[in-house]
Amino acid sequence: MSYIPFPSISPEIFAIEVGGITFALRWYALAYIVGLIVGWRLALAAVTRPALWHGPAPMTADQVERLLTWVIGGVILGGRIGYVLFYQPAFFLENPSSILRVWEGGMSFHGGFLGVVVAGVVFCWRERIPMLKAADVMAMATPTGLFLGRIANFINAELWGRQTDAPWGVAFPGEAAQTCAGITGICARHPSQLYEAAMEGVLLGTVLLYLVWRRGWLKTPGRITGLFLAGYGAARFVVEFVRQPDAQFVSIGNPLGLAFHIGGYGLTMGQALSLPMIAIGVVLLLRSRVA
Repeated sequence: MSYIPFPSISPEIFAIEVGGITFALRWYALAYIVGLIVGWRLALAAVTRPALWHGPAPMTADQVERLLTWVIGGVILGGRIGYVLFYQPAFFLENPSSILRVWEGGMSFHGGFLGVVVAGVVFCWRERIPMLKAADVMAMATPTGLFLGRIANFINAELWGRQTDAPWGVAFPGEAAQTCAGITGICARHPSQLYEAAMEGVLLGTVLLYLVWRRGWLKTPGRITGLFLAGYGAARFVVEFVRQPDAQFVSIGNPLGLAFHIGGYGLTMGQALSLPMIAIGVVLLLRSRVA
């Protein structure tokens, strides 16, 4: 069976030791930092170009900078709380102190998304900013961070896909990745992180930027947000078919790791959480066509 060996890339970019304490910069942290900076610059570029809007831009440059602080808090808190509630509630109920150990991993995109929504709603209410217009700015600025985050997932050799005999299958390191039913020797898996990086980051991001800068979609509030929600939800729903589910959902009677199922047919947790995004996105798109 042909496969692609996992590249020898350390999850840490560099590490230094000061007073017996090791400080390290990891690719995942860098992805968050760069994604937020690029998103901030895209948002600034949009609100400082009046021609992109029907009427005045919804925010000033200063408000965009303040919104960034709220978004960072929403991503971190929402991502962690979402992971705790959606994926391992029983474990964290028994080990509540582990909830704060974010450096050990465990962040949920859907939780982070909800955290950003809550942070954005509160910020817009406080600053009297039109919420749909602000949402359009954030939606346009998000795919870069999604792309970088999925690349970091790949470098970390985490969130890999189901086993495959496709020639582009990757032999991820680690006992968990190399434990595959019915396979003796090297087990290749779908590089589902790269599928998501391409679909949620490159493809969706390119389409959104084109529609903003060339087709004037920011002039109709909610349109860009709707496409982002529907686009991300659909991409995640499709990739879930080849993405390995979290171990707590897999059992002898449920080898596919479906979170909700009847008679072996159902949805993974990622698919279940993506359906509301798709529905809300479609509603916003349809509403924008009528407006």
